[in-house]
Amino acid sequence: MRSQARDGSSSSFPAAELSPRTLRQETVLVLALSLGASAVSALISFVGSVTAPGALADQAARLNTSRAPDRPWLDLAWQLFGIATALVPVVLVAHLLTREGAGGLRSIGFDRRRPGFDLGRGLVLAAVIGGSGLALYLVALQAGFNLTVVPESLPHVWWRIPVLIASAAQNAVVEEVIVVGYLLRRLGQADWSPWAALAASAVLRGSYHLYQGIGGMAGNMAMGVIFVLLYRRWGRVAPLVVAHAVIDIVAFTGYAVFAGKVDWLPTR
Repeated sequence: MRSQARDGSSSSFPAAELSPRTLRQETVLVLALSLGASAVSALISFVGSVTAPGALADQAARLNTSRAPDRPWLDLAWQLFGIATALVPVVLVAHLLTREGAGGLRSIGFDRRRPGFDLGRGLVLAAVIGGSGLALYLVALQAGFNLTVVPESLPHVWWRIPVLIASAAQNAVVEEVIVVGYLLRRLGQADWSPWAALAASAVLRGSYHLYQGIGGMAGNMAMGVIFVLLYRRWGRVAPLVVAHAVIDIVAFTGYAVFAGKVDWLPTR
């Protein structure tokens, strides 16, 4: 049977298999395996930071760290393993959407049907969000609301930049597919209002960035609102993945190149 979700998208699924209770259970399980667990981890990390001696700005939130600093090939294996396993929830979402009869990830606009549209919109969005996000981070850091974010601390080996790019792409795919495409679809099918679903998506996005501090949470919540509104307008998650990937690639590789060489970039 055909069903019209509250986010405006239509879906085809057996009603008996996707009861509201089933939808709730499925959504909780997907989030528990991915970004929901990250949100709990971020909260614990933030509590640890605010209860530690010293100001937040004097502490570091480290991303893309080495797993075996003195053993580059083992370190590379760990990096690739981490990236690959982080994508498993996306594969699970694709399976669930396919099982439902919705066409898999194509139903949320994560496919290759409109590459020019996705790339163009994504690059423009990255330029707008990336610049304002950097400014907000610097202000929050100076105000004492944020930790110093260290985007990467990998050894200077040949695979450093490729791994950072792969890590950025993985972040983008996981977050946008799950917290926008999948979550909005499921909340719509569970009869959440569009504004309640938008709030849930934005709060979730902000919560798993809380390890960076209040500024990181607030900035990502604002980004979440914008991304949800654009997803509803475009009907595609792919431009959001492009934008997110570009933002993270610039942040990760830019830090690798310019850390310690420019005065305005905080390091720790």
